[in-house]
Amino acid sequence: MLPLLALAICCSSLHAQYYFYNDRYYENAVVVELGGSFGVMNSLTDLGGKKGVGKGFIKDLRWKTATPTGSVHVTGMYKNAIAARLELTFGSVKGFDSILKNVSSLFTGRYERNLSFKSKIMELQLAAEIHPLYILKFDPDNPPPVSPYAVVGIGYFNFNPQANLDGQWINLQPLHTEGQGFREYRDRQPYKLSQFNITAGMGVKYELNSFANLRLEVLHRFLNTDYLDDVSTTYIDPSLFDKYLSPNLAYFAAQLNNRKRELNPADETMPGEKRGDPKGNDAFFTIQLKIGVVIGRQRR
Repeated sequence: MLPLLALAICCSSLHAQYYFYNDRYYENAVVVELGGSFGVMNSLTDLGGKKGVGKGFIKDLRWKTATPTGSVHVTGMYKNAIAARLELTFGSVKGFDSILKNVSSLFTGRYERNLSFKSKIMELQLAAEIHPLYILKFDPDNPPPVSPYAVVGIGYFNFNPQANLDGQWINLQPLHTEGQGFREYRDRQPYKLSQFNITAGMGVKYELNSFANLRLEVLHRFLNTDYLDDVSTTYIDPSLFDKYLSPNLAYFAAQLNNRKRELNPADETMPGEKRGDPKGNDAFFTIQLKIGVVIGRQRR
């Protein structure tokens, strides 16, 4: 993406210094946009969801778990057609099985699992924008005020799932709640709290005037982990926590690995019983309203 912009800058300098934005303004072939955004962030994980067994993608989405998010970005754009964008996004995600209380008796007992999590998210993303209306031929003195576009890129994000126990938020990753890294579960490796993701989405840009624009954008993150919520596979023998963890961590791990007894003290969960669904990785996405200021346009 960056080499593409560099090539565009080079080529534009060979042909002409400026091109006309409309009948009143001209601009460099490459302009810079500075901006910010606000909106909502939500996740698709093993926890919570809609009634019934867990479903894929938006079929299991609950808007009750959406949280505020914001970002800042700098974008280099070539003739409004293609762009490279660097963006820093802040937000959080959460999920809780208690959201299924009203339908718990109808299906498979996700409510009775009684797990929950929250996690702050910080992401640095490098993405490419493609604006097809500007790639296709149009009147250069009358550019389209509304431009749909596609986004694809790569991000590096940080997360840290936590659960509440007696009013205290406990970090879940150090607890190895599903035996990650234990000799008895060699196929379950500890997950890293900073990882790469793939981003893809779409948006629509509206030119407010020659120097400002608004965008509405939906951007999905495809993750390489199923542990955004610290839930993925099966329950383990809780005695292993005392074997591998310090007494303090072992205590919290035994409490937060299996919370069914908080709802049903008579529950007897056996090692190997289903805790999560390892078939698909977790994901999160944002819906944002972006405001951008364009640098590089001048009056004729």
